[in-house]
Amino acid sequence: MRIAPSEGRTTGTRTTGTGPLNGLKVVELAAIGPGPFACMMLADLGAEVIRVDRADGRRSFAQWHRILDRGRHSRALDLKKPEGVAEVLDLVADADILVEGFRPGVAERLGVGPDACLERNPALVYARMTGWGQDGPLASTPGHDINYLALTGALYAIGEAGGPPVVPVNFLGDFAGGSMFLVAGVLAALYERQRTGRGQVVDAAVVDGVGAMLGMLVGMSVAGQWQHERGANLLDGGAPFYTCYACADGGHVAVGALEERFYAALLQGLGIDGESLPDRNDPLNWPALRREFANRFGRRNRAHWAQLFEGTEACVTPVLSVAEAAAHPHHQARGSGPAAVAPRFLRAPAKLH
Repeated sequence: MRIAPSEGRTTGTRTTGTGPLNGLKVVELAAIGPGPFACMMLADLGAEVIRVDRADGRRSFAQWHRILDRGRHSRALDLKKPEGVAEVLDLVADADILVEGFRPGVAERLGVGPDACLERNPALVYARMTGWGQDGPLASTPGHDINYLALTGALYAIGEAGGPPVVPVNFLGDFAGGSMFLVAGVLAALYERQRTGRGQVVDAAVVDGVGAMLGMLVGMSVAGQWQHERGANLLDGGAPFYTCYACADGGHVAVGALEERFYAALLQGLGIDGESLPDRNDPLNWPALRREFANRFGRRNRAHWAQLFEGTEACVTPVLSVAEAAAHPHHQARGSGPAAVAPRFLRAPAKLH
């Protein structure tokens, strides 16, 4: 059965317009972290998402805000009672996708695991989101984004030279390694279903997704182009032309002048004669270059450098806070910025109100 908007309650901001996933029905068993973000994306892209919340109304601290809840209908059901399980299976009967983020085995014990749901709807895409995966020695062990990053090697690679690993909020694990791979798996399973008519079980795990994203780093390591130490490489802040610098007012700028012409534009903006500098392609010269660039950027405030480099090829941008980013002219012009719908489509774009 499909739930009309009046039968449930809509949470967060509703998406309007059709969107490329219009017509798909998603049942979300409420969880935290990557599952809600993935379902927000599916809703943003036009799918009808029905979130099954706890009957007692309790919510995780991670769900105090409502942004990740946007675009949903919500039903409060007690999955520890037979009638609650029966209602979920009724929802599944004509759904396209179910998303759950329980620990391995929990959905089965509740009676809403893959076997029970696919028996009701053989064409269902049953999407499972965990940190460690559905099997393996750590499968049932609790963990969070930081733990998954630690065990993949990704966390070890992030941080300044001589310093400890730096936690990249929960972007890299929960949302990049988790949510994005979950959505990719769901869309792949839907495409397969078009050909076979059969459903699929998607096992998305943060450790798997983050591990996949390490492909380029592993390749560079094998080729001898990536050092074991933190902050000693081209793309980890080690290169003086790909890092951040403090300004006179305490703000920072990000420098990404990798290509030669971008590097030349950086030197021109800083008022430095390139002939006076050592070869940037030799890592042994990086400390001296870093000191020179830090000295130059430290003489003026962030606004000065932002204005000076705007429109140039130097790849220098101010490091903005989330609030500042929302007010930036580029985001204002595009209607983008923090928590905006992405990606965009030429026909029937999704809009928020």
